[in-house]
Amino acid sequence: MAEFKIHYLFDPLCGWCYASAPALASLAHKFPDALELNPTGLFSGEGARQITPAFATHARTNDQRITAMTGQPFSPRYFQQILGGNNVRFDSMVMSMALTAVREIDGALEPVLFHRLQSERYVAGQDTSSPEIVARIAVELLNGEGHDISESEFSALLTHGKQLAKQTRQRMENAQALMSRVKASGVPLLLVQVGETLHPLNGMDLYADPAYLIEKIKHIVSTAA
Repeated sequence: MAEFKIHYLFDPLCGWCYASAPALASLAHKFPDALELNPTGLFSGEGARQITPAFATHARTNDQRITAMTGQPFSPRYFQQILGGNNVRFDSMVMSMALTAVREIDGALEPVLFHRLQSERYVAGQDTSSPEIVARIAVELLNGEGHDISESEFSALLTHGKQLAKQTRQRMENAQALMSRVKASGVPLLLVQVGETLHPLNGMDLYADPAYLIEKIKHIVSTAA
């Protein structure tokens, strides 16, 4: 099989990216050396906002569609504490920074952390726009894998780490450049790169049986070689 890369473009707060979590887990297991996560910054900076009643209603409708289509769970606690909470921010920057930090420490743990952040938000009802909560989740993972770092150290990195913020913004710019190359505007988006050619996959390709997606990627790589 020819050499290839798999670019997974996402935002940590994108519900439809949560819908593709089983596919991402399969890709991380099957193609660990080829998979690259690319946060796009969709819901950070100008894309961030407060969760208002109107926004919560819109999000709940999407979440219910995701469950109906894919079976991915959203708990009552999430609906109550996140969508129905007071003064809750909808801002993915902290999560994108945490993913970048973990990638620098141990790249294999980045998709694992992403999945844990999604589960903590959508199932446990934790506010994953909070640096303290994200730091706790990340440090539990890192410490469990033998990396020695404290919650206070990681939280400070998320709130005051200028170099980390710069690295994260650069990743977002790179992701947006990839989207521009294939004239895409939404996430999740999977780009299978063989040589300089990008082959986009999205929508039902990412929500169907992960085994189907793996076979489709193998077919793209074998025919593009």
